[in-house]
Amino acid sequence: MADLQADFDAAVANSKKLSERPDNATLLKIYALYKQATAGDNTEKKPGFGDMVGRAKWDAWNGMMGTSTEDAMQQYVDLIKSLS
Repeated sequence: MADLQADFDAAVANSKKLSERPDNATLLKIYALYKQATAGDNTEKKPGFGDMVGRAKWDAWNGMMGTSTEDAMQQYVDLIKSLS
């Protein structure tokens, strides 16, 4: 787990230095994996229709429900590596 945590922390740092901005679907995937890895299953209230960005983020994170912290971290690391 310590190695995975180090890889995850490095991927988080690298995600801020990507050469080009990923498309919105990829950004939502990055967000959802990060939230699942750091906060676990989504327990927040779903934003209303007026908050389209918040709702998209909530939906993306909620789609990760049941994914373990370790799996979310590994998927995040793999995704950032594929974008670098």
